[in-house]
Amino acid sequence: MIRKAAALLIVFLATASLSFAGPALKEGKWEITTKMEMPGMPMEMPAFTHTQCMTNNDFLPENTQQQQSEDCDAVDVKTSGNTVTWSTKCKGEDGDIIGTGTMTYKGDTFTGTMKVNQGGMVMTTKMNGKYIGKCDK
Repeated sequence: MIRKAAALLIVFLATASLSFAGPALKEGKWEITTKMEMPGMPMEMPAFTHTQCMTNNDFLPENTQQQQSEDCDAVDVKTSGNTVTWSTKCKGEDGDIIGTGTMTYKGDTFTGTMKVNQGGMVMTTKMNGKYIGKCDK
C-alpha cells in the first residue's frame, strides 16, 4: 500500500509538471526532500531525498523511477506570483484518485504540500527543495 501511494504521488507530480507553465524559479539542480504522512500508519514513513534539474517549464518535483501506469489529468491549475496550485484526477484500479497540491518558490528554496485521496485513504506529502547548482548536462 505504501509503495502504491508513493507511485501515485510520482504520477501526480509528473502529470502536473507537464501540463502548465509555472512561476519563475532559479533554473538548475535542486535537492528535493519529500515526506509522506498517512493517518493510521503504525510507523512513521522516512523522508526521501533526490536531486532533479528544474526549469521554468518543468518545475515540480518528480522521481526518476516514475511509474506512469495510471490515467491522470491535471486540472484547475493556477499560478499566483510564486505559488502554484493544482488538482489531479487519476483513474486507478480501485477507483478514482483525487489529489490537490500547492507549491511556493522563495528564491533558492521552495515548500509544498500535496494531498491524495483514494477511497477515503488520505496521504499528505510535504515537499522542500533547495537550489544546489547548475544541472549536470
